[in-house]
Amino acid sequence: MSREMEAEFREIDELGSWNAIYQEIRQQSSELPCKFAKLPENKTRNRYRDVSPFDHSRIRLQLGTNDYINASLISVEEAQRSYILTQGPLPNTCGHFWEMVWEQKSRGVVMLNRVIEKGSVKCAQYWPPPEEREAIFNDTNFKLTLISEDVKSYYTVRQLELENLSTQETREILHFHYTTWPDFGVPESPASFLNFLFKVRESGCLNSDQGPVVVHCSAGIGRSGTFCLVDTCLLLMSKRKDPSSVRIRDVLLEMREYRMGLIQTADQLRFSYLAVIEGAKCIMGDKSVQESWKELSNEEDVPPEFTPPPPRPVKDPHNGTDKSRTFFPGGDAAEEVIERSHNDIPTHSSPPEPGLRRRAVGDSAAAHTDQTDGPAACKDQRGQMNAQQQPEAEGRAEEAVEEGEKAHGTWTPLLANVCLCTVLALGAYICYRACFH
Repeated sequence: MSREMEAEFREIDELGSWNAIYQEIRQQSSELPCKFAKLPENKTRNRYRDVSPFDHSRIRLQLGTNDYINASLISVEEAQRSYILTQGPLPNTCGHFWEMVWEQKSRGVVMLNRVIEKGSVKCAQYWPPPEEREAIFNDTNFKLTLISEDVKSYYTVRQLELENLSTQETREILHFHYTTWPDFGVPESPASFLNFLFKVRESGCLNSDQGPVVVHCSAGIGRSGTFCLVDTCLLLMSKRKDPSSVRIRDVLLEMREYRMGLIQTADQLRFSYLAVIEGAKCIMGDKSVQESWKELSNEEDVPPEFTPPPPRPVKDPHNGTDKSRTFFPGGDAAEEVIERSHNDIPTHSSPPEPGLRRRAVGDSAAAHTDQTDGPAACKDQRGQMNAQQQPEAEGRAEEAVEEGEKAHGTWTPLLANVCLCTVLALGAYICYRACFH
């Protein structure tokens, strides 16, 4: 393991300068054209208005007249590693998502968010739940079947079968779903994250003889960037046999030339350093650490189930023309989300992801670290930011919004009780007048 890297980490920690380093990375990052993402016909295909793929590295779909999808190809030539980083699919882009997986010959999908986070829809559920087993995407003519689902304490691995209905060909797709990583936050520990990363590695989905693995969170820049940065740095260490030669900041700046805003907070940058330092132990020959990661992450623990709230009406949630399909939770239509920035996400009540398990500490960790930004009051300031800076703005407004909602929720039952008592009193008075007068 690199003593130089550990010493650098301790020095930054002692000086408390993670935010300063993060700001330097932002300032040094490339600002490249995103003209295709801004075209009117592509407006409904973007989850956030301020997170767009660069023109030079965007993925191009091959079916239909519109080739646009909010996804970027990141290639690290020395590491011989390629990733497709993309946003969480919208209800109207789920078919495009699976078309991309097919056309790029990807064997694995890495999902780093939950469908519902802090009451907001962060992603359409683009795979069928266990009770339905299969889904058909009529707009792109693909069929997806859930073969198996292995639920661990903080991640789930699904085996899927993707069928091209036009050619009758089928392929196996592995879906690795990290279920306890809070938005704008970091995982519980480097051990759990590295255990998950090495599970993905062991599957072969990241190998150069496969198509690029598809990695996404909600916007496809924060958590997704952290995953790819750590994996790339560890791979470079393995190839060079010299951990001290790998500079995490330089690797991140190189990756930011392919997709804007990778790594969204100073905390995510610090966590990336921690994970690389811990992962280097295994890279440099200490194979026993993998077992310790597994033990520390308690992946075999059985967490409590989510208690789902009553379902709400779903507005045209399917992808395609089959009106009977209602397996996309939340039901955010594309036109309802495209006007949001990644830091301007209104909170609303939605059912949680079906069948999702998590560890009991997940709630407290999310409450401590999850910091989604956003009221309209910040809109004028955001308008002065350039496209590179917008997705990384680090306001804390959603917490205020949530506090307002809590206050509203407290007063609502009190007002209802006052109204009820008034009605009862009036009724009693009327009865009294009728009986005695």
